[in-house]
Amino acid sequence: MVSGYKASSDIKDMDITVIHDFISTSYWAKGIPLNTMEKAINNSLCFGVFTDSGSQVAFARMVTDSATFAYLSDVFVSKDHRGKGLSKWLMKIIIEHPNLQGIRRMALATRDAHSLYEQFGFKSLSSPESFMELHQPDVYK
Repeated sequence: MVSGYKASSDIKDMDITVIHDFISTSYWAKGIPLNTMEKAINNSLCFGVFTDSGSQVAFARMVTDSATFAYLSDVFVSKDHRGKGLSKWLMKIIIEHPNLQGIRRMALATRDAHSLYEQFGFKSLSSPESFMELHQPDVYK
Protein backbone atom coordinates (compact mmCIF):
# COMPACT_ATOMS: atom_id res chain seq x y z
CA MET A 1 0.00 0.00 0.00
CA VAL A 2 1.13 3.54 -0.74
CA SER A 3 -0.15 6.23 1.58
CA GLY A 4 -2.65 8.57 -0.06
CA TYR A 5 -3.60 6.07 -2.78
CA LYS A 6 -5.95 3.16 -3.27
CA ALA A 7 -6.03 0.45 -5.91
CA SER A 8 -8.85 -1.33 -7.66
CA SER A 9 -9.36 -4.04 -10.24
CA ASP A 10 -13.06 -3.23 -10.59
CA ILE A 11 -13.66 -2.19 -14.18
CA LYS A 12 -16.38 0.23 -13.02
CA ASP A 13 -13.72 2.27 -11.21
CA MET A 14 -11.59 2.86 -14.32
CA ASP A 15 -11.70 6.39 -15.74
CA ILE A 16 -11.77 5.87 -19.51
CA THR A 17 -11.03 9.54 -20.18
CA VAL A 18 -7.83 9.51 -18.11
CA ILE A 19 -6.77 6.17 -19.55
CA HIS A 20 -7.45 7.11 -23.15
CA ASP A 21 -5.79 10.52 -22.80
CA PHE A 22 -2.57 8.82 -21.68
CA ILE A 23 -2.58 5.73 -23.90
CA SER A 24 -3.54 7.61 -27.08
CA THR A 25 -0.36 9.67 -26.78
CA SER A 26 1.92 6.77 -25.79
CA TYR A 27 4.64 5.32 -28.02
CA TRP A 28 2.90 1.95 -28.09
CA ALA A 29 -0.68 2.98 -29.00
CA LYS A 30 -0.48 6.52 -30.36
CA GLY A 31 -3.81 7.56 -31.82
CA ILE A 32 -5.83 4.64 -30.48
CA PRO A 33 -9.53 5.52 -30.90
CA LEU A 34 -11.62 5.89 -27.75
CA ASN A 35 -14.01 3.09 -28.77
CA THR A 36 -11.04 0.73 -29.31
CA MET A 37 -9.65 1.60 -25.87
CA GLU A 38 -13.07 0.99 -24.29
CA LYS A 39 -13.32 -2.40 -26.00
CA ALA A 40 -9.81 -3.33 -24.82
CA ILE A 41 -10.65 -2.36 -21.23
CA ASN A 42 -13.96 -4.23 -21.27
CA ASN A 43 -12.21 -7.41 -22.42
CA SER A 44 -9.27 -7.30 -20.02
CA LEU A 45 -8.47 -7.65 -16.34
CA CYS A 46 -7.79 -4.01 -15.43
CA PHE A 47 -5.97 -2.40 -12.54
CA GLY A 48 -6.07 1.22 -11.47
CA VAL A 49 -4.42 3.35 -8.82
CA PHE A 50 -6.37 6.30 -7.51
CA THR A 51 -5.75 9.18 -5.16
CA ASP A 52 -7.78 9.11 -1.96
CA SER A 53 -10.04 11.70 -3.61
CA GLY A 54 -10.72 9.25 -6.47
CA SER A 55 -8.60 10.58 -9.36
CA GLN A 56 -7.04 7.85 -11.46
CA VAL A 57 -3.25 8.20 -11.64
CA ALA A 58 -2.09 4.78 -12.85
CA PHE A 59 -3.39 1.93 -14.96
CA ALA A 60 -2.48 -1.49 -16.32
CA ARG A 61 -4.41 -4.27 -18.00
CA MET A 62 -3.88 -7.98 -18.45
CA VAL A 63 -5.18 -9.71 -21.52
CA THR A 64 -5.69 -13.21 -20.20
CA ASP A 65 -7.65 -16.44 -20.24
CA SER A 66 -7.04 -16.60 -16.45
CA ALA A 67 -5.74 -20.14 -16.83
CA THR A 68 -2.64 -20.41 -19.01
CA PHE A 69 -1.53 -17.09 -20.48
CA ALA A 70 -1.53 -13.38 -19.69
CA TYR A 71 -0.19 -10.37 -21.55
CA LEU A 72 0.52 -7.19 -19.58
CA SER A 73 -0.29 -4.05 -21.49
CA ASP A 74 -0.93 -0.31 -21.28
CA VAL A 75 0.93 0.25 -18.02
CA PHE A 76 1.35 3.85 -16.95
CA VAL A 77 1.73 6.13 -13.95
CA SER A 78 0.80 9.79 -14.49
CA LYS A 79 3.83 12.05 -14.58
CA ASP A 80 2.85 14.00 -11.45
CA HIS A 81 2.64 10.78 -9.41
CA ARG A 82 5.89 9.08 -10.43
CA GLY A 83 8.69 8.44 -7.96
CA LYS A 84 6.33 7.41 -5.16
CA GLY A 85 6.53 3.64 -5.59
CA LEU A 86 3.22 3.36 -7.44
CA SER A 87 4.56 1.28 -10.33
CA LYS A 88 6.05 -1.29 -7.96
CA TRP A 89 2.88 -1.37 -5.88
CA LEU A 90 0.75 -1.76 -9.03
CA MET A 91 2.95 -4.63 -10.25
CA LYS A 92 2.72 -6.34 -6.84
CA ILE A 93 -1.08 -6.12 -6.98
CA ILE A 94 -1.14 -7.53 -10.51
CA ILE A 95 1.24 -10.43 -9.80
CA GLU A 96 -0.70 -11.37 -6.63
CA HIS A 97 -4.19 -11.12 -8.18
CA PRO A 98 -6.15 -14.37 -7.64
CA ASN A 99 -7.10 -14.68 -11.33
CA LEU A 100 -3.44 -14.69 -12.33
CA GLN A 101 -2.22 -17.47 -10.07
CA GLY A 102 -0.98 -20.63 -11.80
CA ILE A 103 -0.53 -18.87 -15.15
CA ARG A 104 2.13 -20.68 -17.16
CA ARG A 105 3.35 -17.69 -19.15
CA MET A 106 3.02 -13.95 -18.67
CA ALA A 107 4.41 -11.70 -21.37
CA LEU A 108 4.84 -8.01 -22.00
CA ALA A 109 6.60 -5.61 -24.32
CA THR A 110 8.46 -2.55 -23.12
CA ARG A 111 10.88 -0.08 -24.58
CA ASP A 112 12.11 1.49 -21.37
CA ALA A 113 10.97 -0.24 -18.17
CA HIS A 114 12.92 -3.49 -18.15
CA SER A 115 14.34 -2.91 -14.67
CA LEU A 116 10.84 -2.54 -13.17
CA TYR A 117 9.54 -5.78 -14.64
CA GLU A 118 12.72 -7.73 -13.86
CA GLN A 119 12.00 -7.10 -10.16
CA PHE A 120 8.86 -9.21 -10.62
CA GLY A 121 10.51 -12.10 -12.44
CA PHE A 122 10.12 -11.03 -16.06
CA LYS A 123 13.06 -11.86 -18.33
CA SER A 124 13.87 -11.63 -22.02
CA LEU A 125 12.20 -14.34 -24.09
CA SER A 126 13.82 -17.71 -23.43
CA SER A 127 13.19 -18.81 -27.01
CA PRO A 128 12.59 -15.72 -29.15
CA GLU A 129 12.86 -17.84 -32.30
CA SER A 130 9.54 -19.45 -31.30
CA PHE A 131 7.61 -16.19 -31.12
CA MET A 132 5.99 -14.47 -34.06
CA GLU A 133 3.77 -11.46 -34.44
CA LEU A 134 1.43 -9.83 -36.89
CA HIS A 135 2.21 -6.17 -36.25
CA GLN A 136 0.09 -3.44 -37.81
CA PRO A 137 1.59 -0.20 -36.46
CA ASP A 138 -0.62 2.09 -38.56
CA VAL A 139 -3.96 0.49 -37.69
CA TYR A 140 -5.13 3.55 -35.70
CA LYS A 141 -4.49 6.03 -38.52
